[in-house]
Amino acid sequence: MAYSIIQWGSGNVGSQVIVEVARRRELKLKGLFVYNADKVGVDAGTLAGIKTLGVKATNSVEKILAIDADCVIHSPLSSLVYGDDPEVDLKTICALLASGKNVISTVGYMYPKVYGTRVVNKLARACRAGSSTFHGTGANPGWLGDLVPLTMTALAGRIDQIVVKEISNFEHYPSPQIVLDTMGFGLSPARFKQRSARYGSWLTGLFRESIQMVADGIGLKLDSIDTRFSRELAARDFQVAAGRIANGSVAGQRWEWAGRAQGRKVIVHETVWRVHDSIGARWPRGSHSITISGEPNMYLEFGPRWNDNPGSTTSMHAINSVPYVCAAPSGIQTFLDLPWIVGRGAAHLGQSS
Repeated sequence: MAYSIIQWGSGNVGSQVIVEVARRRELKLKGLFVYNADKVGVDAGTLAGIKTLGVKATNSVEKILAIDADCVIHSPLSSLVYGDDPEVDLKTICALLASGKNVISTVGYMYPKVYGTRVVNKLARACRAGSSTFHGTGANPGWLGDLVPLTMTALAGRIDQIVVKEISNFEHYPSPQIVLDTMGFGLSPARFKQRSARYGSWLTGLFRESIQMVADGIGLKLDSIDTRFSRELAARDFQVAAGRIANGSVAGQRWEWAGRAQGRKVIVHETVWRVHDSIGARWPRGSHSITISGEPNMYLEFGPRWNDNPGSTTSMHAINSVPYVCAAPSGIQTFLDLPWIVGRGAAHLGQSS
């Protein structure tokens, strides 16, 4: 079966979605929404750096809503970058769902119950209006800190603690929109503090979703999910792929989100984000890992280059979700609801390894 796809956003994730949709026979690109007026009217393939595909980019929401398509892969930059309305992404998702299109989003709402009944009801009403299905996904959250630990717990007789560590160096990540605009690297401490309430709230929402889904998945009632944060400043000027980082600006972030039960940290997610390898000398190094303490003890570590391009893993997880989401019943479908998602169509037979 072939699935018709609309891509919402043409940044790093969106461009890779376009490339992969063009490669797979079971997927066909029907539309592309862009924010940048300079991209309007440009062929989607040209924007993604491949052959022309006969699909012109538009910044008209009305035109996108009018297209008949099976699924929208919704991967804009965060609303931290576009607009002051913190729920702009939710409004867009609901409009797409109500127009009769299934939606896979990479900007949160992976586990909407975390945001309360108002958000859940909005999504549910939009799904009912369009007889459509909504699913939130990603690489982390959306795979590393939730799906993988949940899979590992199938071997557990006793779980004392789950610790997920994401240790990333963004020195070679060529997206100024993500690294500088969304994450706030390169900002002065005063400017970073000015935006930290909204930025921290957005991030905490994402990782609360991950922790709560794991807790619900293993039947654990949490008392709270706590947040801790520290930062490091650049000790000199340096250039990274995303742009210039000035001496004294924010160059490292360390976050911890901890789900507590009966006074103990039971599900912990720690992220260490550097924009240069010289930052945060006392902070943990290495790669991404998952540790489950209990019976048995389990440890899984990913190689240092497994996620050199986070946009690629995010886009692939969204694309591989398409058949499952399109086949699912109407409504909100989380990872606890959908079947096990695998890489259908991802095998490259006949190619040398």
